[in-house]
Amino acid sequence: MSDKPVDKMSFEEAMAALEAVVGQLERGDVPLEESIKLYERGAELKKRCEAKLKEAEEKVAAITLGEDGQPTGTKPVEGL
Repeated sequence: MSDKPVDKMSFEEAMAALEAVVGQLERGDVPLEESIKLYERGAELKKRCEAKLKEAEEKVAAITLGEDGQPTGTKPVEGL
């Protein structure tokens, strides 16, 4: 398990770490106390992945397209 703080991870790092956590939990060979820690870390990683996806969606939503369908710039996203 990586010691890197979850809030410093890229989407890809958090997703890979989450997949590793899920794999360990699915095997079922982890002691109960460690399983609880893994579950808590998994919840943090899931939250990070969701936040990074939301950021990406907001960036995509902010791209404006011209009449030819090509990006012409960006516009502010409401609520940011």
